[in-house]
Amino acid sequence: MLWGFLTVALVAFIVFVFAIVFVVSMYNKLVALRNRVFNAFSQIEVQMKRRHDLIPNLVETVKGYMSHERETLEAVIQARNQAVTGLQNAAKDPGNSEALATMVGAEQGLSGALGRLFALPEAYPDLKANQNMAQLTEEITSTENKIGFARQAYNDSVTTYNTYRQSFPQVVFAPLVGHHKDCDLLEFDLPTISEAPKVSFD
Repeated sequence: MLWGFLTVALVAFIVFVFAIVFVVSMYNKLVALRNRVFNAFSQIEVQMKRRHDLIPNLVETVKGYMSHERETLEAVIQARNQAVTGLQNAAKDPGNSEALATMVGAEQGLSGALGRLFALPEAYPDLKANQNMAQLTEEITSTENKIGFARQAYNDSVTTYNTYRQSFPQVVFAPLVGHHKDCDLLEFDLPTISEAPKVSFD
């Protein structure tokens, strides 16, 4: 009888240890995958900050040639400021769906404003030939491409995290260890972000 009790106790202990090891392993993997998501977002943040930093220089370059296009220039600056705020809020918590959606909306607004600005130089031959304008345009275009690559890496990390979290048995245990929801994919609808603007000042 004692031997039977010890056998049951040993089996129970082994099952308990196995369960602890499984939960710890699952938790560690969830943390690692979520950290990859956050790291991937930080790469997007770096490129968006660069994009935001280039815009005041672009506006200053354009201002001297387009003094009567003040409304367009002000719209770009306003959209840029909203995008900066949206990015700052999203960077505080990349897992916050609302902050991420606000950031995407602000970036789309900025892309729309930039699109209108990029369309203007056709009417201004001197601006079209300006080397500083050409260089800034090239840098913004390059940054747009980098944002696209960083966004793809972020979405890949999100998909990996979500797939693991949604799989059984993680879907049962993940909420118990603080992983209550999936991360959101980052989608930009405007082609001026998802594809670099094809603008030439030659």
